Amino acid sequence: MTTTLSEQTREKLKSVSTATLCTALFKRGLRNQFIQDVRPLSPKKTNMVGQAFTLRYIPAREDLNTLDVFRNPEHPQRAAVERCPPGAVLIMDSRRDARAASAGSILVSRLQVRGVAGVVTDGGFRDSPEIAGLDIPAYHHRPSAPTNLTLHQAIEIDVPIGCGDVPVFPGDVVVGDNEGVVVIPLHLAEEIADEAIEMTAYEDFVTEEVFAGATIIGLYPATSEAPREKFAEWRKRNNR
Repeated sequence: MTTTLSEQTREKLKSVSTATLCTALFKRGLRNQFIQDVRPLSPKKTNMVGQAFTLRYIPAREDLNTLDVFRNPEHPQRAAVERCPPGAVLIMDSRRDARAASAGSILVSRLQVRGVAGVVTDGGFRDSPEIAGLDIPAYHHRPSAPTNLTLHQAIEIDVPIGCGDVPVFPGDVVVGDNEGVVVIPLHLAEEIADEAIEMTAYEDFVTEEVFAGATIIGLYPATSEAPREKFAEWRKRNNR
C-alpha cells in the first residue's frame, strides 16, 4: 500500500478547490471530510497540500500543565513542531475549543522555516496577525490570546485525531484553499486528484457558457451529447 503522496498528485491537488474535492469524495460515500468552522488566516495563491502529522490535546489538568512543562524537549507540542516532516501539514485536535491558543507565531514560524506545508487547528492561534503575514498557510477557528496551557494539555503526536469533527489519520492528505480544509484518505488521493482535475475543466467550461448566456439545464450536469461535444472542442481549443 502506498504510504507517500506522490509529487504528481500533490501538484494536481494544488490546483483544485476543496468544493470540487468534497464532491469527488461524496461520490465515494465520504460525506464528512471538510473540517467544520476552520478558516484561513489569510488568502494564499496556491493550495496547501501535505500529509497529516497530528497533535492531540485533551482538557488540561492544572497540576500537570504549568509553564515548566515547556522545559521538557519531549513536550508533545514542542516535539510536534520539531518532528513534523517537511512537506507535511501539522493538524491539531484542540477539541473545537478556541478559548485558549493551539500555538503562536514563533512555533508557526519555526514550522515555516522547517518547510512544513501548513498548519491547521480546530481551535485558535494567538499572535494571529503575525501568523497571517507568514508564507505558511494557517487555518483556525478564531484568534485566541491565552496560552494553550490554560485549557489544553498536549498529550500525543502522530496518532488518529478528530479535527473539526473530521477523522484524521496520520498520513491522510490535507488540502486547504481560501475556503477551508478537506481531508482525503491517502489510498484515494491519486484517483480523487485525477477526477477533480477533470471536474474542474468541465466546470470552467460551464462557467464560460453561463456567462455567455447558456442555461444550466442540460449543461450542468451534461444530460445530452451536445454539451459534451462542445466541451471536447473547448478542451482542444484551451489545451485542457
